[in-house]
Amino acid sequence: MRTLVELLKDVRFSLGAGVLLVLLVLSLLSYASPYDPIQWRVVPRDLPPSSEHILGTTSTGQDVFWQMTFAARNSLVIAVFGALLSRAIALTVGLFAGYSGGTTDRVLMFVSDGFMVIPLFLILVLLAMLIREHMTIVNMALLFGVVGWPWDTRVIRSQILSLRERDFTHTAVLSGTHTLKLIFNEYTPFVIPLVLATFINHMAFVVGMEITLAVIGLTDLSIPTIGAMLRWALSYEAILLGLWWWLLTPIGVSVALFVALYMVSVSVSVYLDPRARVQRVGRT
Repeated sequence: MRTLVELLKDVRFSLGAGVLLVLLVLSLLSYASPYDPIQWRVVPRDLPPSSEHILGTTSTGQDVFWQMTFAARNSLVIAVFGALLSRAIALTVGLFAGYSGGTTDRVLMFVSDGFMVIPLFLILVLLAMLIREHMTIVNMALLFGVVGWPWDTRVIRSQILSLRERDFTHTAVLSGTHTLKLIFNEYTPFVIPLVLATFINHMAFVVGMEITLAVIGLTDLSIPTIGAMLRWALSYEAILLGLWWWLLTPIGVSVALFVALYMVSVSVSVYLDPRARVQRVGRT
């Protein structure tokens, strides 16, 4: 609670968290939607924003506002679970590679370096093409989680290499502490702040990649996401037809989400910075 109070004093965190809260509320509104997000021609087509249709309607006969609530919900779900999976892999691999050393370390880092050498976007495109017919919300989260861990793994590993040489490690080993207990009980608290800071950044990465893959047609466009909304608007030439509300809605939501995640990430990173922590202690 104290941590949250201190974070809320940062304007960047307050604004970012506020925008994320609004998007979360909009996502929850999707459960009260009067329309099926998959069905077409449920409302009159190409209507501008009005009291009946707040954000207008599309050329496919869908209400933009309610479609946006489903898109925001699905994109957030993909981002959260994709980021959770990638952080879990990065934390596990980084902990064991850093502590074990030797052959285990070399093998794990070889795999990590393999992902880092090949352009990540190409990996995503190739994998998306292979499972194009099965790009459900779950599979998209798995895809983004599996490819998003190598960079942070090296950072976690370097932290563990430093911790392994400290006195408390030698004391724990000499006292017979089990390896798994040592890793998860003693080392994990040191790297959790780093994991939390990178979690938010990876959410932004997942949202950006989902939009990119959707625009180039490598996701299931029947599933409403921010990227799918943008792809449908571009496909039906919303710009040329003057349907600005159809195109502006997914663009506005994505920009708001990126900016909010960035502000929260910067605020959390500054809060977790040891130098900033010393300054806060000095002021109290």
